[in-house]
Formats: sequence, structure tokens, C-alpha cells
Amino acid sequence: MAITKITTDVIDMSGNAGGLTWAKGNTSERPGSPTAGDLRENTETNRVEVYNGTEWKNLKESGTTIPVDFLVVAGGGGGGGSFRAGGGGAGGLRTSYGSNSGGGTSAESSLSLSLSTNYTVKVGAPGAAGANAQGGNGGNSEFGIVGSEIISIGGGGGGPYGTAAGSAGGSGGGSAGLEPNIGSAGAGGAGTAGQGFDGGQGLSSSTYTGGGGGGGASAIGNTYGPNATDGDGGAGLEVNIIGGTGNFYAGGGGGGNYGSAYGNVTVGGIGGGGAGGAALGTDPGVAGTANTGGGGGGSAWSGAGSAGGSGVVIIRYPNTYTVTIGAGLTGTTATDGSDKVTTFTAGTGTISFS
Repeated sequence: MAITKITTDVIDMSGNAGGLTWAKGNTSERPGSPTAGDLRENTETNRVEVYNGTEWKNLKESGTTIPVDFLVVAGGGGGGGSFRAGGGGAGGLRTSYGSNSGGGTSAESSLSLSLSTNYTVKVGAPGAAGANAQGGNGGNSEFGIVGSEIISIGGGGGGPYGTAAGSAGGSGGGSAGLEPNIGSAGAGGAGTAGQGFDGGQGLSSSTYTGGGGGGGASAIGNTYGPNATDGDGGAGLEVNIIGGTGNFYAGGGGGGNYGSAYGNVTVGGIGGGGAGGAALGTDPGVAGTANTGGGGGGSAWSGAGSAGGSGVVIIRYPNTYTVTIGAGLTGTTATDGSDKVTTFTAGTGTISFS
């Protein structure tokens, strides 16, 4: 191919009504030895790109938007303390990826975000374990522009013995079981519509007694009793936004039981929910798994329950774009096929796309 070198500082094409045709081709057809300043149209990304001497970068385009899918999971609630305590509710779950979101709703719409614009990311903290008291609610997780961001509500804390009701949250905490001469077990905490389910109810009985399971993203926490799944945390939801299969989030914590001789030994809901305490003695149960929003297990005996699991924010977008992560956030980016996936595991801050 002949090369015509233009040495003048000005190229005057004002007498032409048509367009200027640039070099073009897909990503694999980029020149093998580019020079800084090389300019071309990438027919794969439909973007004009320039080589800066180190890498190919897209030219800034006014008004350009980028499609972004999201998973926003809040921190899980802490399990209740003292006797027969309720399990912590899972953190609220909202997602645009896949078919379903939390609370039995359909997945939300993906977002169209602007380049060179700051978006807030906040990862919800875990709910504190209840020390002979109500489990703490998990912290909210957020993503988007302040005022119109996606907000997932922290999971409700599990109820302690003597103050039986579970707390409301993204998913509700389970209530504690009581002895019949003390009173009737309260209700499980309410979940948030579009994010999670209610907590289960504890049981008042002279023969077996224990706390209800915390609610999960896809199921109500189980009421305590002698059967195989009674007192278990509600199941979380499978959301494979990071790729692969079997990625579950936001399972409820199991209720504490007075001892294995008095009823079922509980488990946490799939998706990071912690198991309830299971023996006569200071068994606090199991904490929710970090970065799943799982609820913490309720205590079996006098003392503290277990903390919930921290939340997580995950975004998925075309791999032709780059995310810049601001101070205060902990995040990592991986490539899955034609997309990038950025996972935020802690902190609060802003991000932008280019």
C-alpha cells in the first residue's frame, strides 16, 4: 500500500461534503507495532481509539453511556444472644443479573451509566452479635448517583430470650424461643419487599424450644420445631454475575437451640448464613460468611450470638471500558468473556468509567 506523507500543519478539506474515512478494523487487527498518536476506528467496540505509546485508549465521546449490571447485597444481621435466640436475617439483595432478585421478585433493569461521572459505592458492614441482647442490624449497601442509588437494606438482628421478636431488615431476623411460663414467642422480623423474606418464629415448649431462623433472599426463615429443617435460616439466592455457577448470597442465620435433646440442630441458609448454637453451654453459633450478606447464628445459651456477614457490591460491564476505583474502597476487577466484573468487598467511595 502506498503511503502519502503530509508535512503541512494544516489539512484543508472544507470543500468536501462527505466524511473522512479512518483506518478501521477489529481488536485483533490492530497494527503489531503501533506508534504513539496512531488513530483508528475499532469495528468491534464501535469506538475511535488512539495509541498513547503504551496502550490503546478510547477517545472520550460526549454523551456516551455504558450498560452496567449490578448485584448489591447488604450486611447480614447478627444472631440474637442469650437462650434460644433467633438467627440474623440476611442482608437485602437487589440485582439486575439473571432472572430473579431478592424477595421473590424479577430481576431489575440494568443501568445505563455515563463516562467520566462519579458513582457512589458502599459495602454494608456486618451486624454485631447480640450479647444477651438483640442482634445488631447489618449495614446498608449502595451503588449509583446519590439521591437515586440502588440501596439494599441491612439484615435484621435475631431476637434474644425474653425480648422475643426479631428485627425488621432486608430479610428479617428470627424470634427467640421462650418457655411456656414466660410467654409466647414473638414474630420473626419483616423483610423488605424486593430484597428478602421474613424471619422465622421461635417456639415456646416445655419439651423442646429454640429460635427461628433468619429470613433469606429467596425463602422465609424456618419456624423452630423438632423436624429436620425447623429453625434453619432461609435460603439465599444464586446470582452468577461473577461467572460460573453456584454463587449464592444472602442466606439467613439459624436459630439457637436449647440443646440437641430438645429439638433440631439448625443450619444457616445457603448463601453464607451461619448455623445456630446447638448445645447446652456457651455455644454462640456461627458467624455469617463475609461478603455474602449472610445472617449470623443465634446463641444456644447465655452469652452472645454470632455476627452477620459483610455485604458486597459487584458490577458487570463490557470489557472495552475501564473502571477507576477511588480512595476508601477495596475492589478487584476480573475479565469474564466479553465483560469485566468488579467486586467491592469493603469501604465507601466513588468510582468512574472511561
